[in-house]
Amino acid sequence: MAARAMTEPAFFILTALIDEPRHGYGIVGEVDDLSGGRVRLKIGTLYGVLDRLVADGLVELDREEPHQGRLRRYYRLTDSGLDALTTEATRQAANAEAATRRLAAHRPATAGGMG
Repeated sequence: MAARAMTEPAFFILTALIDEPRHGYGIVGEVDDLSGGRVRLKIGTLYGVLDRLVADGLVELDREEPHQGRLRRYYRLTDSGLDALTTEATRQAANAEAATRRLAAHRPATAGGMG
């Protein structure tokens, strides 16, 4: 069975969890910072992606802490999640390198003696 393609939100959520467990709003803020504001997760989207990442074994619940009368769930990256993120980051870097080489080769030659 072919592996499912990693979405940009999933990539940044996994990246946000590399250094420490985070709760939902912490993940949202970290993803915003990591992506330079390009990926802005809404809470509903975040938990949909997190549910899939948990089901795939890439992320797991670290702990729950009470906060203002509600439980705040903290998630952490699993070893499988770290492996998947490493593979995806390597794939993206190779793609960017191929495109950069092709773009460099495609640059138009200077006009030289025209005009």
